[in-house]
Amino acid sequence: MDGSETGIGTGTATSTGGKTREVSTRRLDHVVIRFAGDSGDGMQLAGTQLTNTSAAFGNDVSTLPDFPAEIRAPAGTLAGVSGFQLNFSERLVHTPGDGCDVLVAMNPAALKANIADLTEDGTVIVNTDAFSAKNLEKAGYESNPLEDGSIASHALFKVQIDKLCSEAAKDTGLGNKALLRTRNFFALGLVYWLYDRPMVTTEKWIETKFAKVRAVADANLKALHSGYYYGETTEVFQTRYQVNRAEIPPGRYRKLTGNEAVAMGMVAAARLANKTLFYGTYPITPASDILHELSKQAHFDVKTFQAEDEIAAVASTLGASFAGELAATGTSGPGIALKGEAMGLAVMTELPVVIVNVQRGGPSTGLPTKTEQADLLQAMFGRNGECPMPVLAASTPGDCFDMTIEAFRIATRYMTPVILLSDGYLANGAAPWMLPKLSDLPDLSVQHPQANGREFLPYERNEFGARPWAVPGTRGLEHRIGGLEKAAGSGNVSYDPDNHERMIKLRAAKVAGIANDIPPIEIYGDQDADLLLLGWGSTYGAIISAVDDVRSKGKKVASAHVKYLNPFPKNLGEVVQSFKRVVIPEMNMGQLLPMIRSTYLVDAIGFNKVQGKPFHIKEVVAKIEELLEG
Repeated sequence: MDGSETGIGTGTATSTGGKTREVSTRRLDHVVIRFAGDSGDGMQLAGTQLTNTSAAFGNDVSTLPDFPAEIRAPAGTLAGVSGFQLNFSERLVHTPGDGCDVLVAMNPAALKANIADLTEDGTVIVNTDAFSAKNLEKAGYESNPLEDGSIASHALFKVQIDKLCSEAAKDTGLGNKALLRTRNFFALGLVYWLYDRPMVTTEKWIETKFAKVRAVADANLKALHSGYYYGETTEVFQTRYQVNRAEIPPGRYRKLTGNEAVAMGMVAAARLANKTLFYGTYPITPASDILHELSKQAHFDVKTFQAEDEIAAVASTLGASFAGELAATGTSGPGIALKGEAMGLAVMTELPVVIVNVQRGGPSTGLPTKTEQADLLQAMFGRNGECPMPVLAASTPGDCFDMTIEAFRIATRYMTPVILLSDGYLANGAAPWMLPKLSDLPDLSVQHPQANGREFLPYERNEFGARPWAVPGTRGLEHRIGGLEKAAGSGNVSYDPDNHERMIKLRAAKVAGIANDIPPIEIYGDQDADLLLLGWGSTYGAIISAVDDVRSKGKKVASAHVKYLNPFPKNLGEVVQSFKRVVIPEMNMGQLLPMIRSTYLVDAIGFNKVQGKPFHIKEVVAKIEELLEG
């Protein structure tokens, strides 16, 4: 059975002989579906369409795309398997699910790579046409799993998807190779029938996407409809499932990935500041989609620059900030390493720049398409000299929008570069996002100084410890800029030891003072619990879901999530010291852990996972129960 059953009924369907047959209908509160196949099988597209349809239907959704690290891995091999997992529900969900209730496997490699994640009573739908002796050998199977009983514990449905796609669209005039590219829509249509999803959203998308190539549009539509009516007319499937609309707060929603949210947050911040947005970057997985999204927004006075390397990208961003515009750059871990020197230059020149790090598995090239949280200490200390920078971290795809705007607010108010940490899980995952009211967004307006008849001091400090943001070319505000140490006030080059120490302390105090301007951390769950789960970044969904699970069993536990990592919220010490035990789940070997221990002298416990995959809820639940029992 898929998901959690909440009801059962009966309906009718037409069999292949034209007769009606009874089909039972089961109501579920949620279901987790995973599409898996070669990277060219369109699994991401099928999953995205199912996500869009379910979101439009009114379900709460959470997704986890899974890309192969090899750009052109051999077809049919484990290295080339691409997957997309979607959790759609009639209640609020915070993760795409631990395992999957339904696995759609387009070939043997997809089956082998994903079968271990299928729930015990889960459903497998396979494309039997791909289970040739050659493909079985590529996947490492010694015998055919569809025949040897190795997956007999699951409900197995064998469908000749390749053959049915070719037959459905043969009158379009396309060749067989082109027809087989529609297999993802056949599989999607079958899932639509099984879970009572309307096809209209996908039909409109196909019509728009392939409007200039009628034969391709027709072939995909025929495949979609064939998959749907295969479920309707054959007697293979005896049960359909329904997942009702979710009860979510009223408002206007759209589906949003983390990278889309960062891009939208940047555009919104520029509008709130009444400035041009400049985004200088070098393409790198999984941050590239931020550039892709921003490149479409020229009508909002957005300028995007794809540089020849990471160093040029961040340097161009500093130039834009010096010129008085809102400036940002984005990359992933290896790119941050290359940007390090220029980030130090931004600290020295005290220019407002936002640096987005969409973390991925490392070190070096590492796992470019997999997620990790291992760049926190790099963000904190990965530059030469005493070089403090504010560090923020988003917790959900939608939160990427809010934290991007917050990064710009801090950068412009305190005249400092700001690091915003995301990761591959947030960047590619999607969830419903309620559009905010304009009145709820912060005021980011900037007042640049003008000549006032007295000597201009480019490193004079205001109440926030920030120096003035003087626009080049403003008469009377001429000043030096560069990476050499500045004299307090005048900004002239200074080698004076006392001045150097003074400037080091001023820059550090400015960053530390941001703690007075950020919200306190909040406790979720039982305030009087003995155990606190302290998280940051994308562990939020698994942590809060696990806390809800444990509390539903009558046990006490609490959680808190840190969005401001430098400086910490002012009340964080009070919070962590009020619990007998603190456990910190992280997708690394422990990076927030030593920061909490050294700052607050709390003997926190690390709970670490470094597999390129996010935490499962059940993993966090097991850890909580282990600690509560121990």
